[in-house]
Amino acid sequence: MSKSRWGSIGLSLLVIIALVLWLVSGEVKVAQQEAPDMDGASVAEPPSVEVEILQSRLYEPGLMLQGQLEPWRTVVISAGVSGTVEELTVDQGQRVKQGQTLLRLSDDGRRASVERWQARVRKLEADLAAARRLGASNLASQSDILGLESDLSAARAELAQVRHAVNDLAPKAPFDAIVNRRDVDLGNLVQPGTALFELVQVDRLKATGQIPQQSVGDVAEGQSVYIRLLNGGSLKGTVSFVASAANPQTRSFAVEVTVENPDLKRVAGGSATLRIALPETRATFISPAYLSLGDDGRPGVRYVDEDNRVVFRNVTLLNVTTDGAWVSGLPDEIQLITRGGGFVSIGQEVQPVDRSRDRG
Repeated sequence: MSKSRWGSIGLSLLVIIALVLWLVSGEVKVAQQEAPDMDGASVAEPPSVEVEILQSRLYEPGLMLQGQLEPWRTVVISAGVSGTVEELTVDQGQRVKQGQTLLRLSDDGRRASVERWQARVRKLEADLAAARRLGASNLASQSDILGLESDLSAARAELAQVRHAVNDLAPKAPFDAIVNRRDVDLGNLVQPGTALFELVQVDRLKATGQIPQQSVGDVAEGQSVYIRLLNGGSLKGTVSFVASAANPQTRSFAVEVTVENPDLKRVAGGSATLRIALPETRATFISPAYLSLGDDGRPGVRYVDEDNRVVFRNVTLLNVTTDGAWVSGLPDEIQLITRGGGFVSIGQEVQPVDRSRDRG
């Protein structure tokens, strides 16, 4: 063949090869632009969070107050008359009964005065009776009768006064009590008003405190009160009084609690913590570590609902200690998120994993 023929055949082969390569490259490009087949492709699963199943329970919340314990009754026995202390029948710390004599003062002629005025009263009564009989016969004037009546009234008043003075020579306990202080000794000369003894009743105490205005509506007479003493002991009481008006300076309401103290614990005059029991409510006990703040700044918790979605709900703190917190406002049963809550958002679907059984 001539060179020209071979040249045309070679050129034709080159054109065919280029055409084939162009067609092949076009098919690959079209295949890359088409959407891949989804059959058999894996779907992303929801993230896992650890949860703990919590049940609500009946809980008796309490209002905590700082209070003061006082004797149920306190009285200072003072001298009613002047005299010298001749006998002390009780001493400090002694228990006394109502009506028991505490001491005796010198008589200083008071009983003689009683006898003298008794005689004076008897004489005036006889004179008045005779004058009335004479007056019935017009032998005694009405003026004489009125004069005798006046003298008799004055004598009876004097008799009552000296009798009262004699009673004051031996003052008595007005109620069952303990002698908390004795202010006199044998031989002391006392004047009317001189303090002799201080008596206190401590088998029953009175606890006082102040209720904040936002909580006073939850407190009423008859509610139980738990009193925690500074020495670690405790007493029980009952609300006996709630003020109807607040203190204008503190805006708080005074409360009084009747506290039984049968063991005569020496706590009167000291401070104590009062826990006033409020009506029972359903509440959930959780660790304070699982509390967080919502967008409104109120405390709440995250949990997984029945649709496996993350929920945040505000709660009311009823009581918070280092061991845990009692809160209200949650469903009766929740799946509390204990781990992984920071990596999921509210409303997101999750896979809850209950680890409480594994730890139990």
